[in-house]
Amino acid sequence: MNNLELNAGIEEQGWINALPEVEKISQEVFGNVIGYVKEHEEIDFLNLNKPLSVNLALSNDKHVHELNNEFRNMDKPTNVLSFANIDDENFEQDISLSDKIELGDIIIAFETMQREAKEKNITLHDHYCHLFTHGLLHLLGFDHIEDDEAEYMEDFEIQILKTMDIANPYQE
Repeated sequence: MNNLELNAGIEEQGWINALPEVEKISQEVFGNVIGYVKEHEEIDFLNLNKPLSVNLALSNDKHVHELNNEFRNMDKPTNVLSFANIDDENFEQDISLSDKIELGDIIIAFETMQREAKEKNITLHDHYCHLFTHGLLHLLGFDHIEDDEAEYMEDFEIQILKTMDIANPYQE
């Protein structure tokens, strides 16, 4: 899928050692998420045929901890943070004036992702694909605050990951 601009920055060396193809994997996940969502959900701005842009920071627990504390009042690291431009009251105006649609920012903490993958006995690749998919869905307006929203979002995650031959991350 062209028209996808992924601005990836690697802030933590561990990413290179653990997932040397992380940028290529990220581009593939981005394409799969957008393709699946366009096919199964009616999101008006996805039909504008404008390039979609995402900023991805492959970071560490320390940085994610600071951001989580500052923006979510949670004094601990987490696996993935998403800052969706769709939540901005000027989003519609911004996309009408711009030649591309800036979806927002995703930050993923390497150490937390690594620990969770080990605990779940899954590969770093598969867990990374899940976290990035989860973050991208947030940028597209999906949420999991209410139970029905969570179920809907999880179903999308499961189906998108299935297109990449990745097992359901919610199975016990």
